[in-house]
Amino acid sequence: MQPIILPFAFKHLPKENLIIIDARAGKDNHQKYLNKHIKGARLIDLDKDLAEIGGDAAFGGRHPLPEIGKFAETLSRLGISEKDHIIVYDDKNGSNAAARAWWMLRSFGFEKVQVLDGGIQNAEKQGLEFSDGEESFEKVEVIKKENWLFPISNLEDVENELINHSSTVIDVRDAYRYNGESEPIDLVAGHIPGAINIPFSENLDKSGNFLSPEKLWEKYMEFLKESPEHLIVHCGSGVTACHTALALAYAGFPVPDLYIGSWSEWSRREGKEIAKEI
Repeated sequence: MQPIILPFAFKHLPKENLIIIDARAGKDNHQKYLNKHIKGARLIDLDKDLAEIGGDAAFGGRHPLPEIGKFAETLSRLGISEKDHIIVYDDKNGSNAAARAWWMLRSFGFEKVQVLDGGIQNAEKQGLEFSDGEESFEKVEVIKKENWLFPISNLEDVENELINHSSTVIDVRDAYRYNGESEPIDLVAGHIPGAINIPFSENLDKSGNFLSPEKLWEKYMEFLKESPEHLIVHCGSGVTACHTALALAYAGFPVPDLYIGSWSEWSRREGKEIAKEI
């Protein structure tokens, strides 16, 4: 099962056991959903459902993962069961929260999870059916899971891997943030010393769709040909990094470790070195 799905292919999927998730983020995401969404879609919230935001981003970052049991309850509320084929979309080419939802669902144990290429904008261009208001669906039994299946790194793991030169740490933020020119979200500009910068936006073509698996493979092989094979990806708060995890999986690479705390944690943690390219 490829992790990307094109809107035209979406039209031909069997409707039985098909779940559509609207993962648009932001304070107005619910209103956007009520105004217009792909017919049948169920809303998931980045801050409430895909993260468990704590009081101090220096320990866990801005979007820490929720406890897996809490996520299981979210899936139950959304009527998602293990037999379902899930398609997720957002309005930011997958980088907003769709890729984070993909990562969490796959890491929870779901096999059939895909992100809609080009998001809701591409869906509209391709003539998918839309609706408004709330959708009706039934709650299902909670699925019991003990641990996330995909690899996760914490701050200490990242630091040790870089010291030992045993992993390649990829910072997927825009170059100006990595370089330390300015920082629009977190408190300090710059990057983790030793991390390389491959902005997530480079996973996309000029139309905002994912590059082909072949092009993504060539691109990352060129970057990584002289680097340690083990990969750790991070961003500002562990959300957009999932876009690169998705792109790597799409290209045929193993799913990399995800540093959930990301720059929002590292930059706030007392005593951690910060590098700049200016």
